[in-house]
Amino acid sequence: PSPCSVSIALSKQNFTLKYDTNIPRQVGLAGSSAIVSATLKCLMKFFNITDSDLPKPVRANFILNVESEELFITAGLQDRVVQVYEGLVYMDFSKALMDDKGYGEYIPMDMSCLPPLWLAYLGDPSDSGRIHSDVRQRWLNGDPDVVEAMKSFAELTDGARDALQSRDWARLAELMDRNFDLRRSVYGDECLGQGNLKMVQLAKQFGSAVKLPGSGGAVLGLCLDSHKLVELKQAFQQAGCVFCHIVPFDPCGGRAQGPD
Repeated sequence: PSPCSVSIALSKQNFTLKYDTNIPRQVGLAGSSAIVSATLKCLMKFFNITDSDLPKPVRANFILNVESEELFITAGLQDRVVQVYEGLVYMDFSKALMDDKGYGEYIPMDMSCLPPLWLAYLGDPSDSGRIHSDVRQRWLNGDPDVVEAMKSFAELTDGARDALQSRDWARLAELMDRNFDLRRSVYGDECLGQGNLKMVQLAKQFGSAVKLPGSGGAVLGLCLDSHKLVELKQAFQQAGCVFCHIVPFDPCGGRAQGPD
């Protein structure tokens, strides 16, 4: 059996399940996994299943298995982990950890002061450039370029954690730009799609750091100039995109605070 396999006896109870969502569709913002995660959360409450019965790291794996085996969705663990833990989470998916425990190391981080992040996504995601490429297969095949790129992504993540802890927003912005540049070099422009590239170019015109938060159709940015941020928002809206100022949810105390 898998290190994450569990067996829980459930009482015989009937239920009706309905859902609604405000997560925009087809722009790579984990809307489908959010529905599965929310459903599991409801079922755990309905059947009186506790965190000790189904620990959080195992729960993320369970959600991924539902998506891959029942819904035939190819995905990774990141979205499911943050949906289960909520808030700001550092994730280490090193091979040694995954082989030993079946899941990574997930560490909730302090959210008392976060930078002014923004999110924009395509109003018409028909050209979202959803990234279904050969990169996953190349990784499985041990392609040295992809393996090296994944090591670099991990290093960027460690650097971003340090920048968040020291509240070095300029450093965080630099790392976000490097993240996109690395992703572009691995996937290529054709795979990223013109819609994504145009949003990135638009953000850079206003001096904002920018990266892709998901599989395509949305961009995440950090603009340290409040005046340019206003102009940036107007430019995205004029380009037909939806623009949002991010207000993170802190599971320890509601909405997280921004910088002074």
